[in-house]
Amino acid sequence: MQCQRVVLALLLMLPVSPLMAADGAPGRGLKEIPDPELNLMRGRYTVGGNNVAWFGVTMISQWQGPNGAVVQGALTLGMDFRNGGTPKLSFQPSVQVTAADAPLPATAGRSIDSTGLANASGLVQSVQVAGDGNTARNVTTLTVRDGAVPTALGDDGSRMAQAQQGGATATAMLDGNQARLLLQVDGQSLVQQWIRNGSVGQGIALAGDGQTASNRLQLELVRNTAANNLPLSQNVAQAIGMNRGMGPGQ
Repeated sequence: MQCQRVVLALLLMLPVSPLMAADGAPGRGLKEIPDPELNLMRGRYTVGGNNVAWFGVTMISQWQGPNGAVVQGALTLGMDFRNGGTPKLSFQPSVQVTAADAPLPATAGRSIDSTGLANASGLVQSVQVAGDGNTARNVTTLTVRDGAVPTALGDDGSRMAQAQQGGATATAMLDGNQARLLLQVDGQSLVQQWIRNGSVGQGIALAGDGQTASNRLQLELVRNTAANNLPLSQNVAQAIGMNRGMGPGQ
């Protein structure tokens, strides 16, 4: 035992060889990463293709002016992933425009630019107001459950509904990779909701006075029983990411 202790002590006292010393040279071992380089790094994960059984979307939007004019629209979208591959879609749009006899107050000199929302990803909620006495409300709810898939909605094949009266237009549509609900009053307001590959959002832009606008978005996700122990964020990300399969005739 005494001999082993002496040998160990001698080994600890030996000078570091050139090869071992090289490990401490720049570029080896621990190295601090500067902030600019960290900013370029992004987390990545992949999601299996069998975690979501069904994904449903309900959008309801309404705008009302101080003169009593009302523009409203709704749509329901169901995506059934149980057979794998491209989801089976069901789509129901509904729109309505109720005009008023009195004109809306002028909005001369006011403008709102909402074009940047087209580039947004993830969950987006936006309210832009240039007038006075307005009320705007965006609400999003998400329900995640296991169990039976809802009964398929009636689908007559229509992918767009539109109503127009005067300068007011209401549009609900399923176009390419996105479903969208849009209420627009020329020079006064823009109320919209959308779901597309990688993005779900709501936006309200009011340039007039005394207006009331609201968006309500309800998302429902039904998981396969085998996937109920996976992180919720992965289930939702998969459902939104698989919207790339949306399109006419699906």
